[in-house]
Parts: sequence; C-alpha cells; structure tokens
Amino acid sequence: MEYEPDPALKDTENIPLKEDIVSYVLREVRPYVADAWIDRETMDELDGGIGKVGYEINFNRVFFQYQPPRPLHEIDAELAGVEQRILDLLHEVTE
Repeated sequence: MEYEPDPALKDTENIPLKEDIVSYVLREVRPYVADAWIDRETMDELDGGIGKVGYEINFNRVFFQYQPPRPLHEIDAELAGVEQRILDLLHEVTE
C-alpha cells in the first residue's frame, strides 16, 4: 500500500537510542494510530539508518533548581523605591 504524506498531520517520535524503530512504532504508536507509518526516505547522515539520530537533554529537568520568590513585602518595597526614583527623575526633567 502506498501512503501519501499530509504535512498537516506530520508528527515525530523520540525513540530510545538502542530501540529498534520498527518494533517501537508497532508497540507504542500503532495501537493508537492505526494508519501511522515510517518515512523510510529520511535517513541519518552518520549511520545511514532510518530517521535522524540524536539525543535530547532537557536542561530544565537536569539543571533547574527551584528558588522560591522573595517575600512580597520586599518586592513591594523595591518597587516603591523604583517608583520614587522615576518620579524624582521626572521632576528634574520637568523643572
């Protein structure tokens, strides 16, 4: 059966590096999208295999360290100081 690709329906999958592409698609994709197929014309330049090979590192997941925001009263005080500086500068300009 010959498939006609529809760019509006194009999707990609991140397949684990050591996983066989065909096995992965049959197990993880086909049960949910019965007419899904593999574009065998897209080949990796380095290994010549189907699809592009690469690795994704989610920097937020690996390196992000949560820092709670400053207390609201500190932020309000800083904003009040900035507002006052702006008003002082405007006052100098308009004199």
